[in-house]
Amino acid sequence: MNAARLVAVAALGLVVLLSSGISAEVAKPRYRKPAPGFTLVDTRQAPLTLSDFKGKVVVLNFWATWSAGSKVEMPWFAEFENRYRTNGLAVVGVSMDDEGWAIVTPYLEAHPIGYPVVLGGHDIAERFGIISLPVTLLIDRNGKIAARHYGVVEKANLENEIRKLLKERAKTPKEKK
Repeated sequence: MNAARLVAVAALGLVVLLSSGISAEVAKPRYRKPAPGFTLVDTRQAPLTLSDFKGKVVVLNFWATWSAGSKVEMPWFAEFENRYRTNGLAVVGVSMDDEGWAIVTPYLEAHPIGYPVVLGGHDIAERFGIISLPVTLLIDRNGKIAARHYGVVEKANLENEIRKLLKERAKTPKEKK
């Protein structure tokens, strides 16, 4: 097989993998890294700060209105938030649409989801290592990334991971030392 054909086959394989979703199991707490912080503006033009969710399990979803996978996942995330909100789950959507609120607002009006959405950009993509969409992160009660999902999540798998993280308790400042 010549080099060009090998590269084409490898690229096709990567596209198939990314579009079908790649997910990892929830990392053990000692291997988790802190989620980068941010303060972004939500749909009401109010600031939303990621660290405000400490003590909660956060589904942080990077999406775009043009992403078919995002359109599949967003109702699931709304369902999860409704089901597990009282147990400490929060969902935050980060739209990566270049057109900004001009395209996101009409989309959300036509497809209401009920959880907060903020507008991301190149800076956020770089800090979180986002190179394709959708990407979903699970952040534990201590603000650390417990799992990363690239492409469309597997709904049942994600729900199991959420339940697992909801069973964990946040560490107190004394325990963190």
